[in-house]
Amino acid sequence: MANARVTLNHREVRRLLRGEGQYAGVRADLERRARAVAEAAGDGMEADVFVGRNRARGGVITATPAAREAEARGRALTRAMDAAR
Repeated sequence: MANARVTLNHREVRRLLRGEGQYAGVRADLERRARAVAEAAGDGMEADVFVGRNRARGGVITATPAAREAEARGRALTRAMDAAR
């Protein structure tokens, strides 16, 4: 079997991870998944997508005291993670 040599285009890989340009679908998919988790977790959860230094990230936070209590007592966000699939 022959050895394969792969050379990555680091600039394009970075654009892909950050969801820039033609890879905007990456950021849109992260947003869709974060919103699904927030909806499944219940009222008071907020979804957001942000771009860090190296990549785009999606997150869900507890925005109200009731949501914080739901997470603390019943792990609402943890239970809602399957909605991101």
